[in-house]
Amino acid sequence: MRHEGTRFTALLGILAATVFAGAAGAQEVKHYRFAHDQQLNSGYSIAYDIFSAKLKELSKGTMLVDQYPGAQLGQEPQILQLVRSGDIDFAIVSSANTSTIAPQAGVMSLHFLFRNEDHNVKALGDQKVFEAVRDMIDQTVTGIHAIGLGTQGFRHMYGKHEVHKVDDLKGYKVRVQATATEDTMFPAYGAQTVHMPFGSVYTSLQTGVVDFGENAVNVYLINRHYEVAPVLSMTEHEANNAILWISDKLWQSLNAEQRGWVQAAARDVSTQEPKRAFELEKAAGAKLEKMGVKIVKDVDKASFQKIADPYLDKLAKDLGPHAEKIKDLIKAIN
Repeated sequence: MRHEGTRFTALLGILAATVFAGAAGAQEVKHYRFAHDQQLNSGYSIAYDIFSAKLKELSKGTMLVDQYPGAQLGQEPQILQLVRSGDIDFAIVSSANTSTIAPQAGVMSLHFLFRNEDHNVKALGDQKVFEAVRDMIDQTVTGIHAIGLGTQGFRHMYGKHEVHKVDDLKGYKVRVQATATEDTMFPAYGAQTVHMPFGSVYTSLQTGVVDFGENAVNVYLINRHYEVAPVLSMTEHEANNAILWISDKLWQSLNAEQRGWVQAAARDVSTQEPKRAFELEKAAGAKLEKMGVKIVKDVDKASFQKIADPYLDKLAKDLGPHAEKIKDLIKAIN
């Protein structure tokens, strides 16, 4: 009996150790919040898919990232503040709205800085460009770190009127993101700028508070802006770029290996998401055409560029040395 009692006690010990080990293993799996303001099937959700899958793979399932799309946790300026405070772990936010905390990020919104789709994809995947953006944030903002770059394609004009040349914008009210770049360029084209959160654009187009919105083709599609702005004019005036973020609070809590996993996953976003985002743009354009949306393809982009080009170097210089460096790096990419 004593032997059986001893064996029973030993068995209990093994079971307890197994339960404890299982509990310890379970504690090692952590969930993190990833926020953005776009719907699913967007460039932002593609960035999430790439990032979360890679981080799960590298961490062997111990770092799981949950997506909060559609501005569930706030519009982009609020998301940035929540990342800075550590209430959100990861996010992807437009470089234009990033200028609310880092004005020099407005350089990524300079009109016609990116020559074409291929140039945009190459620039965002370029390590030197990323490092310049990362250093700009680390040296000018607290509580947050840039870990990758992405895009939703190029921005275009949409409203109830066709835009064939720059003169077609004169006198009209355009909703723009709140950056010094936008506030300079659209008045230069003869338009009036109006600032508002992205979530207010639909109603403002519907009620006539603004005459035009401007955004990527897929953003226009999935947010149903075509319902109130049935004409899409392909101006390609600005790259719709974004920055991938991590909160400093989370960054400081990670060990060296975990930081390496995060950086590798973010690098995949920079090198893979832009190409996939442009593929999404093409698919969205084809879908809109089938739906009967008027797409103006014969836009005289040269009429816009003639006005925009002299501002490129001046605006970058006015924004600051980081902006100027980023602009030069991007322009140098072939």
